[in-house]
Amino acid sequence: MTDRLPVEPQLRSLDHSKLAAYCAALTERQFPNFILFSKLVEFGNTTQLETILDGVWQSLVPGGAKMNFEVQLDKVEANMPDLDEYEMYGATPALDAVVSLYSTLVCILEADVDEAIAVGNVSRECVAMFIELSEGDDQMSDEQIIRLISNHDLMVQEDEFHEEVIERLMSTKTMTKAFVSDLRELARNQGFSNIGISDDDH
Repeated sequence: MTDRLPVEPQLRSLDHSKLAAYCAALTERQFPNFILFSKLVEFGNTTQLETILDGVWQSLVPGGAKMNFEVQLDKVEANMPDLDEYEMYGATPALDAVVSLYSTLVCILEADVDEAIAVGNVSRECVAMFIELSEGDDQMSDEQIIRLISNHDLMVQEDEFHEEVIERLMSTKTMTKAFVSDLRELARNQGFSNIGISDDDH
């Protein structure tokens, strides 16, 4: 649905901790998609996943608390909705958010740039699918669908977010507590996810 991740070359130049920070930021931005789905269908353990995501952010600060992420992998996997069980669309972006958290942990454990690229692609594909489902129609050609997705405000905002995160990461030498806090605030996007979903009650 979407082309190659635009920021891939920059990602390949980042060190281990900055790759993890990129993953954390994208996961944070997708997380409202899981929270709302979880609340609507009473699925999963939101508090457990939030604790793990908090642990990821804390681990990015030099001298910060370190969680045993290997142990957390099974917990994250247990919160992945089975798309065969849920016919509603919301299960897909919810799954994307949890998959991104899982890949973030793997990125931390294995320092694997391909995991970071995967998180970026999952987030962009999530946006692309939402645009196609909400505004596309059967009469449109593939070229028209691609144009619709590429020029849509949500995809423009998505790509700008990736670029902003990368720019911040490339321009800092040390990820201080203040830097990590500001990056997380950016990722929280005033409570709106990458597809514009907000859970006001949370």
